[in-house]
Amino acid sequence: MPLISVIMPVYNGELYLGEAIDSILAQTFTDFELLIVDDGSEDNSAAIIRSYEERDSRIRFFQLPRNMGLADARNRGIVAAKGGYITFMDCDDVSLPERLDKQATFLRSNPEIGAVGTCARLVNHDLSSLLYYYTFPQQHALIAMNWFFRLSFLGATLMLRREFLLTVEGYEPGRRAVDDLELFARLLHKTPIKFSNLPENLYLYRQYGQSKRKVPGTKIHAAYLDLRKRVLESLWNEAPEATLERFYRLRRPEKLSWAQRRAAKRDIKRLIESMIEQQWVESDDKPLLLAEMNRRLEQASPRIWQQFCHWRRHRFPRLFPDTLQLYQEDGQTE
Repeated sequence: MPLISVIMPVYNGELYLGEAIDSILAQTFTDFELLIVDDGSEDNSAAIIRSYEERDSRIRFFQLPRNMGLADARNRGIVAAKGGYITFMDCDDVSLPERLDKQATFLRSNPEIGAVGTCARLVNHDLSSLLYYYTFPQQHALIAMNWFFRLSFLGATLMLRREFLLTVEGYEPGRRAVDDLELFARLLHKTPIKFSNLPENLYLYRQYGQSKRKVPGTKIHAAYLDLRKRVLESLWNEAPEATLERFYRLRRPEKLSWAQRRAAKRDIKRLIESMIEQQWVESDDKPLLLAEMNRRLEQASPRIWQQFCHWRRHRFPRLFPDTLQLYQEDGQTE
């Protein structure tokens, strides 16, 4: 049995498919199987996949009768997977050679971690230009909290323990948008196992045209907002529109008025308490989460207040170290 199963959904991916497959076959870690699921492609994708399948016995090819979306395509691969670790690969991206090795080594060394992603580089269509660095938190508590405010991981890079993924029976069937975020929320609800991210950039995330963008007004953006509301309701038994709006503005981030900032602080404190109560995070994580709350609120504050906070961090500890420690312990520092 292979240690790792790599699942690659494909829909009309002929343009970059060969490059994506080659990047997996070139991994320094070789004990894997590559399950490629054609999701009803209408181009030459199936022929490309068959040509690779004939050349490498680690490749297994599956075809869906029609286009069913990423979630169903990934679920088809999960059902057939034999590896103890399951990970994913988009058909238009590139995994750097040490990706599988470093993720598998991390999971073997950290039994309390159920899934690990990696940082990534956003690149243009021909990989010639760096557009953005995707950097993600490594601590589970920050990954959980940041779900409401920013991208906490890149779904295509996640490597999960097989038993961890099967506790929720994979992706939500029929879902065609934000499937990774929905899976993550269900895993947080049902299991105490933690998430992490490797700090290395081990994945090239290709952007071309309007692909892979949650642009306001699109179906993907609407699906994200709906999911976030649903998850907040699962924690609070309600999802106030004003709270959701403040969370969205902190995600961007936008400047908030003092009244909005105070309200946002109450919202985030309530969010932290509910995550502890629901065992998304541990009570020992509270100081870390309060510090993250204060950082986000500072970013959303008027420029003059940001300058004051910057000055205070550099001067206040030398002037009043005991007072600063007292404020930090109470979670009141900005």
